[in-house]
Amino acid sequence: MQSTYFRNKFHLLGYQVIVLACLLSHEVTAQHYKWARRNNPEFDNRKISYGFMIGLHTSAYQVKYSDQFVTQSFDTVHSVQAQFSPGFSLGFLVNLRLNEVLDLRVMPKAGFYNHKLTYYLTDNTTRRQLVETTMVEFPILLKYKSMRRGNVRMYMIGGVTPAIEASGKNDVQSTTANLDIRSRNISLDAGIGFDFYFPLFKFSQEIRFSRGISNMLGSDPSIYSAPLKYLNTNTISVYFIFQ
Repeated sequence: MQSTYFRNKFHLLGYQVIVLACLLSHEVTAQHYKWARRNNPEFDNRKISYGFMIGLHTSAYQVKYSDQFVTQSFDTVHSVQAQFSPGFSLGFLVNLRLNEVLDLRVMPKAGFYNHKLTYYLTDNTTRRQLVETTMVEFPILLKYKSMRRGNVRMYMIGGVTPAIEASGKNDVQSTTANLDIRSRNISLDAGIGFDFYFPLFKFSQEIRFSRGISNMLGSDPSIYSAPLKYLNTNTISVYFIFQ
């Protein structure tokens, strides 16, 4: 009985030591996080800051059919479908601090886009249009920031992006007229991201969704534009931003 008693006391003491060690470890970790060295602690107090960005995106047109599409003159066209295609963008940014949680950001950039449309015919054949464009874009964005925790800060971003075509072409597998696309666009943007603070710079990762509100369908008639009434852009982008 005495041996069993001392053995139980020893086990109980062992459990107490383990619990105490865990509590001390947790306390040390919490204190380390609380007093961890903050890189660039005054970075976000700058009234104006600058940087550059690299973006990867996938983009596609959203198709709306014309009233003529349901008439007998288009009984050979089964449907028109858009496919998402990859691209990239390069640019720089100017960031204006408005207050502790809100920034105004301008991000001029050049975007390289491929937009594909596939026309499915009732005789089981297809025709394709590939619209390749280089757009000069001027995103004007508001950035809403959370509290900084250590060297990380989360944010939400949204705004509007006017764009104008710098160059472009239609690469089509057909001898007929090409699909006419307008050279200007306006899109609404929204996204989320994270700021990471390093000793010499700030690095941000951001995902942004853009929806065009302009009709990109041109006025020149062709067999490709006739069944369509409206084309607008949908883009999903990932940005890597250095400040």
